[in-house]
Amino acid sequence: MRTGFDAPYGGNPRGVTTTSQEELFRFLEDRFACAQACTECARACATRAGLVDPDGAENQELVRRKGIMCAEVCDATCRVLSEQNQADEATIRMQVEWCRQVCLESAQVFDGHPGAERTAEACRACARACTAFLDTLN
Repeated sequence: MRTGFDAPYGGNPRGVTTTSQEELFRFLEDRFACAQACTECARACATRAGLVDPDGAENQELVRRKGIMCAEVCDATCRVLSEQNQADEATIRMQVEWCRQVCLESAQVFDGHPGAERTAEACRACARACTAFLDTLN
């Protein structure tokens, strides 16, 4: 029985095909872009949450909580994306989808808070990067 790259299917298990270089580059680029957008969003959300008075009005408390949650989810997503082969595809997909959803919800909350426009845009940019990466996985 031949093994390695001389084996049938190029050394891959039956049913697994070789990915083209272009697909691999796109996957890596989208993964990096998503991780980078997550980092930028986490930073913006943490900063925004820190600027809100913890004893402020109900709207301010919502902004603060969403900012903290979004920062934590984005940070966790960046860590998952940065770990080489530590998480399986289903775990990565679930984490990135969760991040996308939290970012969209957070952006809506930040839209209603004066001075949080840049934070809302960072959340939307992260959601777009998550969507692009999820499309790469499909």
